[in-house]
Amino acid sequence: MTHRLLTVAAWVVMAMMAQAQNVLDIDTRRPGATIQPTMYGIFFEDINYAADGGLYGELVKNRSFEFPQHLMGWQAFGRFELKDDGPFERNPWYVLLSAPGHRERRSGLVNEGFFGIGLKKGESYRFSVWGKAPQGSAAIRVQLIDEHAAGGKQQFVEQELTVASSDWKKYTVLLTSPKDDKHAKLRIFLKGNNPVALEHVSLFPVNTYKNRENGMRRDLAQALEDLRPGIFRFPGGCIVEGSSLDERYQWKNTVGPVENRPLNHNRWEYTFDNRYFPDYYQSYGLGFFEFFQLAEDIGAEPLPVLSVGLACQFQNKNDESAHARMDQLQPFIDDCLDLIEFANGPVDSKWGRVRAGMGHPAPFNMKYIGVGNEQWGDFYYERLKPFVAAIRAKYPDIKIIGTSGPDSEGPKFDQGWAAMRQQKADLVDEHYYRAEDWFLGTADRERYPNCGPLRYDSYDRKGPKVFAGEYACHGKGKKWNHYEAAILEAAFMTGFERNADVVYMTTPAPLFAHVDGWQWRPDQIWYDQTQMFKTVSYYVQQLYATHAGTRVLSLTMDRKPVANQPGQNGLCASAAYDDRTREVIVKVANVSDQPQPVRLNLNGFKDDATVTTFTLSHDGKDDENSIVQPELITPKQGTLPLTNSKQQAVVTDLLPPMSFRIYCVKAASKP
Repeated sequence: MTHRLLTVAAWVVMAMMAQAQNVLDIDTRRPGATIQPTMYGIFFEDINYAADGGLYGELVKNRSFEFPQHLMGWQAFGRFELKDDGPFERNPWYVLLSAPGHRERRSGLVNEGFFGIGLKKGESYRFSVWGKAPQGSAAIRVQLIDEHAAGGKQQFVEQELTVASSDWKKYTVLLTSPKDDKHAKLRIFLKGNNPVALEHVSLFPVNTYKNRENGMRRDLAQALEDLRPGIFRFPGGCIVEGSSLDERYQWKNTVGPVENRPLNHNRWEYTFDNRYFPDYYQSYGLGFFEFFQLAEDIGAEPLPVLSVGLACQFQNKNDESAHARMDQLQPFIDDCLDLIEFANGPVDSKWGRVRAGMGHPAPFNMKYIGVGNEQWGDFYYERLKPFVAAIRAKYPDIKIIGTSGPDSEGPKFDQGWAAMRQQKADLVDEHYYRAEDWFLGTADRERYPNCGPLRYDSYDRKGPKVFAGEYACHGKGKKWNHYEAAILEAAFMTGFERNADVVYMTTPAPLFAHVDGWQWRPDQIWYDQTQMFKTVSYYVQQLYATHAGTRVLSLTMDRKPVANQPGQNGLCASAAYDDRTREVIVKVANVSDQPQPVRLNLNGFKDDATVTTFTLSHDGKDDENSIVQPELITPKQGTLPLTNSKQQAVVTDLLPPMSFRIYCVKAASKP
C-alpha cells in the first residue's frame, strides 16, 4: 500500500511538472545595479519592553528609585526612608534602611524585575549597589528568592555584603543560580543594627553579549548578529519625537556613567489603554554609546535618528505650542552636530573625549543621520532646512535622511517626497504597515497606486534614494506573526532587490516584543524572561540578508518583471550575483494556493554546479512560532540538479503553495 501511494504521488508530481511551466529567464551575463551593503537591516525602538526588560541585560526594575512612584517595582518593609540627596546629580533618590527596633523584625527590599527575574541554572549574576554606612560598618543579605517554593524555603541563593564606608562606594557580589526560574525576585535584608543607604541596585547576568558589565542579553543580541544586518536604526520610531519635547529621546542623557543617566518617560506606557503598562520607563542604560558599540559588534552601519524640534504630530495635532519655534531650533541642530562628533570626532574634541572616556577612543565611523521621524507638512519641511544646511556645512560626507511622512502614498507622501528632493536629502524614509492585498499588489489601485512588489519599478531614478524604514504586513483582522504575512513580505521584498538602484536601505519594524508586555505586533523577535523565539518574518529577513548578492541580475517572465502580475500564477522573483562567493542567487515566492512548476533559465551560465536551496514552506497560514514551539516554522536547506547546455543552465522545480525559496548556484568564474 505504501509503495502504491508513493507511486501515485510521484505520478502527480510528474504530471504537474509536465504542465506548462512558469519560465523565469535570468541573464547572468550582464550584472546590473549594485545592491548596497545596507540593503537589509534592523530597526530598534523601545516598544514592547525592547530595552529595559528586553535587550538591555539589567534584571532590576527601577534600580535607582527614580520612577515617579519611587518604590514602583519594589516592596519595602520594616524601617525605611526615601531620600533625594544621593551621589548622582540626575538620579538623586535612594533608600535608607534602618534597624526595625525588634530583633524578630526585618527591614529590607524586594524587587520584582520585569515580569519576574529570569534565571538560568548554573549561570552567575553580578549584584552591584552603591552604598554607604552613615553610622559605621553595616551589612546586607542579598538573596534570590522563590516566593512560591514548594519546600517552604524562599531563598535559594544568598550572599552577605558589607558596606564599610560612610562615603558612597560601589559594592559587588556574584550569585550563582542552582535552578531555572522565570519568576524569581531579588531580596535585600538589613543585617545588624547599623543603617545602610542603597542606591542604583543592579543585577546583571555575567554572561552578557561580549561579556560586558553594562551589556546586552546574550541570546537577543546574538539573534541580531545572526541577521547579518547592514544598517542599524536607533532609537526609533515615535520614541524620537516623544509625546512632548521634554519626553523626546535626548542622546546626551544616555552617555556617561549609567548611574547618572536620568530616567525618561516612555510614550508607549500610555499610548494604548488596552495594553497599558504604568511601569514602562526608559533607564537609558542602553544608550547611544551602547548602540554604536552594538552596531560595531554585529557589523552594521549605525543610523541614528534625532529630533527636528517637533513633538509627535499625531498626538499634538495642530497645537503649535507643543513644538519648537524656528528661533528655538539651535539646541536641536547642535544635538545632531554633537552626535556626529561623539561618533566620529578625535579624542581631543569635546564629545570625542566623552566617547574615549567610555572606552572607545577609535571613531565609530558613522555615515548616516536621520532628522525627524514620520513627520510631514510645512511644519517639518521648514524646520529641516537649517539642519540640512548646518550638517552639510560642517560634515559634508554625512548622508542625511528625511521622511515622507506616515503614509505609503497620497498627498502627505507626495508632498514629503517633493520637499526632500528640493532639500536634496540623500535618502527618504518611507513607512507602511499594510494588509495582505497591499503587499500582494492587488489592493484598490486608485487608493493605493504604489502597492505590491512593483512599487519601486516606477520610481524616479534621480534624486534621493529610498529607505524603507518601517514596514510590515499587518494581516487584515489578524495582526500577529502568522506565516502568511511573512511569505507576503518575502514576495514584496523581491521588489527591493529588483530596484536596488533606488532602494538603498530597508528595516522592518518593530524588532522586539516581550510576550507579557507588548503594545504592538507583529514583531521580529519575541521573548520572555529566559527564552526567545524568532518569527517567520525574522527568517525571511535573515534569508535575504545572508543571500543578498552584490549586483542585480535581470529576471523576467514573458519579458516582464515577476511580481504577481496577471498570468504569473502568484509568483514574485528577483535575482542577484554575488561577486564574493561567485553565486547566482534567485529568490522566488509563490503566493498562490497551488503548487507552481518553475523553470529557471540561467542564460549565459556555462559551469556545472549543484543548486543549493533554502525554503520556507508550511501548511497552516495562520500558524506561528512561539515560546512553546520556537522552531515550528524554520528554513530548510536542500539541493537540486542543474542541467547545462552551451549557453544556458536550467533548474526545474515545483514550488509548494504559499512558500518562499532561494536558489544558490555557484559559478566557477565571474560573469
